[in-house]
Amino acid sequence: MNQAGNQTQQINLIDELTALKIMWKIRIFEETIQELFDAGELYGTMHLCTGQEATAVGGAGILNKSDWIVSTHRNHGHCIAKGTDIRSMFAEMLGKKTGTNEGKGGSMHIADLDVGNLGSNGIVGAGFPIAAGAALSAQMQKTDQVVLCYAGDGATNEGSFHEALNLASIWQLPVIYFIENNQYGMSSSIEQMVNIDKLSERGKSYGIEGFTIDGNDLASVTSTVSQAVAKARNGGGPTLIEALTYRHKGHSKSDKLMYRSQEECRQWQENNDPIVRLEQKLIQTARIEEAAIRQLEMTIRQEMAELVASVKLDSEPTVADLWTHVYAEDEV
Repeated sequence: MNQAGNQTQQINLIDELTALKIMWKIRIFEETIQELFDAGELYGTMHLCTGQEATAVGGAGILNKSDWIVSTHRNHGHCIAKGTDIRSMFAEMLGKKTGTNEGKGGSMHIADLDVGNLGSNGIVGAGFPIAAGAALSAQMQKTDQVVLCYAGDGATNEGSFHEALNLASIWQLPVIYFIENNQYGMSSSIEQMVNIDKLSERGKSYGIEGFTIDGNDLASVTSTVSQAVAKARNGGGPTLIEALTYRHKGHSKSDKLMYRSQEECRQWQENNDPIVRLEQKLIQTARIEEAAIRQLEMTIRQEMAELVASVKLDSEPTVADLWTHVYAEDEV
């Protein structure tokens, strides 16, 4: 990506030790909400991103606070990496008034404009045109903002994907379309859904530079996204990134994983876990010891438990709250 040149210094490249901490926060957050659901304390649905932490931290985690992300139904990692308050996320999941959406949105609709989180979406492929619109706004107002749009592999077969990429290309919008290819769109293997080897090849049809990377390697994700962001901020237009990864859990909380083998899951979890890979790298380069990592993990688990205990004491929305945030309060 020579277009970026020496502009990558504009990016807030995340330190690997800091990244490891955030990745563990994402994983333990999800383990905690899974426990809450199993205990009957969490209602509705949720889609876990366990196993995809590197795509969240290596993408959203390196953006400026003023930059925007658009997320999907599998959104927890993206939101945490962008800086959305974890306590508020727990509150949203538990339907509390202190939640990011005051308890009205639940897992799939977390948003936090204060940190550039434009929100998650339960509609497959809906984020593509939203991201294009946000990027157009940034371009027209000359705000120097960049938009990172997350989507799953299955979403690339939606019409919104092709329409948005075409607009982003002809207008040279400052947007990165980041496809988390976790091998399955719900229960369908990506190999059965497309007739190309790399989803990033679809960018060629619209004159957009495309890259397929190892989505479980933090350094690869960080490097590719940082160059794409610098390119977009420099007026170089959009980039399409396909990050190969794997979700350890099912599509949603009720998925019994009947469509993939236990051996396949075991291979990915044991040999390609993004957290384990980063830990091994840090230990091998003598940047941290195993004992320190385990202490970090224990500390985060304790922090999460304390947050949940605190959130459970928060008030819930009232019937009157149903009528708030329905219409814009100010004149448009």
